[in-house]
Amino acid sequence: MAESSANALSGKRVVITRAAEQSQPLLTALREQGAQPILLPMVAFASPDDLPALDDSLRRMREYHWVFFTSQNAVRALQERSEQLKFSLRDAVATAQIAAVGPATAEAARAAGLAIAYVAKEHHGVALAQELQAEVRGKRVLLPRSDRANHDLVETLQRLGAHVTEIVAYKTLRPASDDTRNLENILQDVPDAVLFFSPSAVHHLRELLGPQSFQSLAEKSAFAAIGTVTERALREAGVSRLIVASDTSASAILESLATFFVNSGHSLPAGVKHQ
Repeated sequence: MAESSANALSGKRVVITRAAEQSQPLLTALREQGAQPILLPMVAFASPDDLPALDDSLRRMREYHWVFFTSQNAVRALQERSEQLKFSLRDAVATAQIAAVGPATAEAARAAGLAIAYVAKEHHGVALAQELQAEVRGKRVLLPRSDRANHDLVETLQRLGAHVTEIVAYKTLRPASDDTRNLENILQDVPDAVLFFSPSAVHHLRELLGPQSFQSLAEKSAFAAIGTVTERALREAGVSRLIVASDTSASAILESLATFFVNSGHSLPAGVKHQ
């Protein structure tokens, strides 16, 4: 982080709407910069309704040329289900090439014993497909993802000539009431920033607060979108004042926040948008 923004996060209250199990590296990084991170998970995960379909895809992974992972959750879901079925995910996917949407997803795949063939330069699904367009044309691609994932990636792969099999690996849910009981207390003292990592987190917080209170919070706190899909969801929810992180890594998120706080009200460098 640049020297001029080294202390920009000191004392800042930063709400993280991501699931707790995914947030530890970011929590640590924020604390190291003197910030006060606050966990407010707006998503929870569950097994898909159609487990036999997922099981069938796992058993037939050798039939695919590519497996595209667009989230750490998809990796985790396949790993957990393969362990429940008592076989090795690494062996099941041994003949396929693995593509990851970003470094965090790639790291999760490597931790599961998978060899990564490609990591997207721009960290979103459509870019991943476009960057691999020559490699996926005419090939069979398995796409394990959430039940609430948008269809853009599937359409892009099909347009590029890939034969796509989309499978629901996990469900994305609104967190249980026990997980949100401190919502009012957390937001009573307006946070300096609220971080969103998925459209589901945007939708769930807006549902819990109501549209007017959500908009009021957006006007008082800096809303940060991690990824272009999340940015789109926030804009569709009526949020116009946004920080957009240039990357999904903890370091890039911190840099985006620090740059915003240093230059608030002024133009920001490439990779960070304040509109």
